[in-house]
Formats: sequence, C-alpha cells, structure tokens
Amino acid sequence: MSLIAQERNATEDVAGGETRTINLITAVTEALDEELTRDERVVVFGEDVGPRGGVFMATAGLTAKHGEHRVFNTPLSEAAIVGAAIGMALRGMRPVAEIQFADYMGPAFDQILSQAAKIRYRSGGHNKAPLVIRTPSGGGVKGGHHHSQSPESYYVHMAGVQVVMPSTPYDAKGLLKSALRGEDPVIFFEPKRLYRAAKGEVPVSDYTVPIGKAALRREGHDLTIIGYGGVMPDVMDAAQALAGEGVQAEVLDLRSLMPWDKEAVLESVAKTGRAVLVSEAPRTANFMGEVAYSIQEALFDSLLAPVIQVAGFDTPYPYVQDKIYLPGGNRIAAACVRVLNY
Repeated sequence: MSLIAQERNATEDVAGGETRTINLITAVTEALDEELTRDERVVVFGEDVGPRGGVFMATAGLTAKHGEHRVFNTPLSEAAIVGAAIGMALRGMRPVAEIQFADYMGPAFDQILSQAAKIRYRSGGHNKAPLVIRTPSGGGVKGGHHHSQSPESYYVHMAGVQVVMPSTPYDAKGLLKSALRGEDPVIFFEPKRLYRAAKGEVPVSDYTVPIGKAALRREGHDLTIIGYGGVMPDVMDAAQALAGEGVQAEVLDLRSLMPWDKEAVLESVAKTGRAVLVSEAPRTANFMGEVAYSIQEALFDSLLAPVIQVAGFDTPYPYVQDKIYLPGGNRIAAACVRVLNY
C-alpha cells in the first residue's frame, strides 16, 4: 500500500460520486479555485501568486479566471502579507495569504502570535480572524537550510491558531476548504516534496475534511506508527516492509496538529501497546514529543515498550545530505524493530 497512487480513469467513490486521480498541488489549486467561485469574500495573495502562479504554480490560472482584484501579487514582505490578511479578515473577508516557503514566515511571527492568534479570545468572540496562511514546508527537494525546514512546532504552541499538514490530494483539498470556511486563523503547511509525487482519487463534487481528525491509513495490531505530512509515504513503505516479515503495523496520519486527534492516537496505541512517532522536524521540542507525553500519561500501564520518536536532527537543514536528515523508511523500520524486540 502506498500514498503515491497510480493514475487511473475516473471511478466511483464509496458514496457513489465521481472521482478522478490528481496530485496534491492540483488539489490545492482546485480548492482555491472552487472557494473563490463559491464565496466572493475569498481573496488570494502573496509573492508572485498572480499571473505567474507562484513558485510552485499552486495558483496558476487563478488571476486570469477571477481577476487581479481577487488573486494578486504583493511586495516582498511577509509581515505586510500577514498583516494585511489579518485586517481583511477583521473586515469580513476570507483571505488566503501565501508565504513562498515556511522558512520565510519569521518576519510575520509577531503578527501571527500577537494578533491573529489572540483576536477572537481578547474580544470575547466579538471579533474573528478567519484567514488562511498557506506555505510549502519540509525538505526532500535539496533546498538547503532556508527552503526545507519544518517549523510547525512554533505555531502549534500558539493558542488560537489551527495548524494543518495534509499528505494526500484528498486531504489537501478537503482540509483547505474546511480552513477557508472556518472562523479561526489556520496555518496550512503543504509538504512540497509531495506536491507532484502524491497522487490519489478526489471527488468531483464538493466535500470537506474536518480539521482535528486523524486518518487511519492502515489497520494493524502489532504496533502503531504515527506521522503527518511529507513522511507519510516512507511510513507506509516501512509498514509494507514489516508486513513482509509478518508484522502488522497500524498507521495513523494526524493531518491536523492543532487541534490533534488524541482520541484516535490513544485508541490505536491502547490496542497495539507500541508506538513509533515520525516527523521530519528537528527532534528537540518536536510536536511529536507532545504526542509521546500524552501516550505515556494515559497508557503507561498498557505500553509494551517505550514510545520511540524518529525525527530530523538538531542541526540546520543540510544542502546535500537531505535524504540522511529525513526519517526514511529504513530509520522508521529500525525503530519499529526496536519496539517489537523490547
């Protein structure tokens, strides 16, 4: 089983609706296009997102279709992009601010932390900031230390902000639609190495995926592997390799990091007794540390082995050795063997 599906003709999904196979970047583009059409309050803006379509072409064709007043370029200022999005959201619009790379969000950190995350709380719910900040995240494209980082833990720590990271086209489209229809600021991390590698069936009709619910990618009873974002193909490959040795791993894709699906995690680990947590962010203060703590807090007496984390390293992201930095299938499988042999 793999998250990277083969191209197929349009088929029927389980609900009887028509589906077709697309990649993750197309799913993002379609979600933006359909929401721009559905809701006149939606606007999309950022560096080069207009006629050029963005550095990864996620907004290709949207300016021509919806006009320069709906999809437009901005100056090279992340602080201005996010600040403008907050103001628009407060005035009733539904802005989608694109930051070219997740690594570049630093200049907008104060706007997100001090303004977007706090507006609803400090006004007692009177004011809201329903904005979406989209940004390509993660490594695997030899982008080096300024184009490959996974900074999601910074933003998960900001109470009042939702954090999402899909790994499939279906989830990318459905979660982005949910983000745009919600009432809270959402940081929408898009694993760039899956933009064109991850393919899957997506309904033709309108649908959403709820924020805060994990996806069960594979059922098993020997251990639970939990991941999100760009690591999921490697997680699935590791699970498949273990199956060849007679080990049935259950695989959970968190999809949302804030809120995250603690109930699904605890239910799975209670069943298997073992957990391996996978992400590509640096290990120290990694979001998976919170997941590990929650597991041991609730299930200490049920665990058959210590919870193991497979993550990036506490170094700047390397230019050349990115495949060594990333938690590939071999590192994941080795961690699974450790918990099985404990």
